[in-house]
Amino acid sequence: MSKVKIFADSTSDLPTGWASEHQIGIIPLYVVFDDHTYRDGLDITPEQLYSKVDAIGSLPKTTAPSPKDFMDAFAPYIERGEEVVYLSISSHLSSTYQNALLAAGEFPEGRVHVVDSLNLCSGIGLLVMKAVGAAQQGKSGKEIVALLEDCRSRVETEFVIDTLEYLYKGGRCSGMQNFIGSLLQIRPVLKLVHGTIIPAYKVRGKQEKAIQQMLDNALAQKDHMDDDLIIVAHTMAEEAAQKLAAILREQTGVREVALAEAGCVISSHCGPHTVAIMYMRKS
Repeated sequence: MSKVKIFADSTSDLPTGWASEHQIGIIPLYVVFDDHTYRDGLDITPEQLYSKVDAIGSLPKTTAPSPKDFMDAFAPYIERGEEVVYLSISSHLSSTYQNALLAAGEFPEGRVHVVDSLNLCSGIGLLVMKAVGAAQQGKSGKEIVALLEDCRSRVETEFVIDTLEYLYKGGRCSGMQNFIGSLLQIRPVLKLVHGTIIPAYKVRGKQEKAIQQMLDNALAQKDHMDDDLIIVAHTMAEEAAQKLAAILREQTGVREVALAEAGCVISSHCGPHTVAIMYMRKS
């Protein structure tokens, strides 16, 4: 049985060091400021991104890897006789999935498997780790695809956004919504449903109040959580994320609660001081 190499893209926002430790291939998306293009996670950090946004006053564009990017990444493993399973950011949010399919078509049939995660950020990371575990057990590419297609609808993701400013700059809320939201200290909480980001609810007051509501929502489901992993992701909000992780470790039976810092693609849409909880429901 051929070995299976697991790939994801930079929006999977794995905890630091996990990609190297588990030999996961990461294909970066691009962040574009005017005529300067940066590879997410390689050429620019979230801190540098926020500095540029403050200086310029507008958000960068984010673009998908090209089919050639995928082909160049996959080819060495195919040439060695391995299979590739690539898990993409939700096809509802990016053309990344379609470009990966185009690349897969350039290889012999059945050698490159492209899976639409229907997720983003560390929600993809949860699925990636399921794929890694299956590959280590000697599962075939087809078997790993079937596992991921079963798991992806069970990923639960909630984000607490600290400011509407980035949603406004990105065209996701109006100037009036931004003004009123800032005036009334409204903290939107976003959720991922069927591969699409939707507003779940709003909390008025300090961000800590919204984070507590998100935590309460997660803890209410602790008996239904998959036992393997919870990921708490953040954008320049490590202290708040660490506190959440500590409570989740103490109050759930999940084996590992990990922290992850979101990369530049996620950061450019959510803004700084965003915090998220991501877990998988039991089957």
